[in-house]
Amino acid sequence: MPTLSVSSWSLHRNLGNVPFYGPERGGQVGSQPSKPAQFTVLELPARIAAFGITTLDLCHFHLPNCDAGYLSELRVELERAGVTLWTLLVDAGDITHPQFAQRDLAWVESWIPTAQALGAHTVRVIAGRQDPTPETLQMSLKGLKQLAAKAQQHGVKLTIENWFGLVARPAELLWMLKEMDGQLSLKFDFGNWDQPSKYEDLAQIAQFAESSHAKAHFSSAYEIDRKDYVRCLDMLRAAQFDGPHTLIYDDREGPDEWRGLQIEKDIVQAYL
Repeated sequence: MPTLSVSSWSLHRNLGNVPFYGPERGGQVGSQPSKPAQFTVLELPARIAAFGITTLDLCHFHLPNCDAGYLSELRVELERAGVTLWTLLVDAGDITHPQFAQRDLAWVESWIPTAQALGAHTVRVIAGRQDPTPETLQMSLKGLKQLAAKAQQHGVKLTIENWFGLVARPAELLWMLKEMDGQLSLKFDFGNWDQPSKYEDLAQIAQFAESSHAKAHFSSAYEIDRKDYVRCLDMLRAAQFDGPHTLIYDDREGPDEWRGLQIEKDIVQAYL
């Protein structure tokens, strides 16, 4: 049965607009809020539990550090609030980069022990930002196999998303899932594909989804495109989806993130 989840990205402003970063920092880990935060990541589990959500996707850059003590403290707070960490989202790196692929692969891989330390079920990585060619597809496949083996050693599952250039169309994404032969799961994002064939393309991958990013489009502040949102939810229901629907609120015009999440939550509730 599908469950309700939320991403820390949906509360990015509440968390203080923590700066995004990736492997270009040479392994330096952690960011601090760039504006006053309404609450910290340690307080996040209790906040979402009070909102009626007990599953979380956590962006890597929202972690202020990855010290063992801090990770242990955050895991305690997750357990205390009764919140399951479904996915650690590694939101940077390009394992198909023509110059920095090995650097980025090593950096992405370094997050897998963090996912284990936090008790995450999965770790989501980017399959590749380059356009799909025989060379970039093979480069990604090799890198994903390395990451999947590392993830298995640490008791988490590797996940990709229908996101960025390499898997911007269903054919390449489906090829990758087939080649990985069960070592890779799929997070189905409602909003990452916006081509005219969006719904036909999403329909091709829906049956493979193990979790979702239920991302809505807002035409103006708090004005949700309900038709699009429901169509994506119906698509997953038809595919007998039974994973977490993770609310993604990404509307820059509506500053109240809790209000935006409530609008999405009210619609998704019918699909749980």
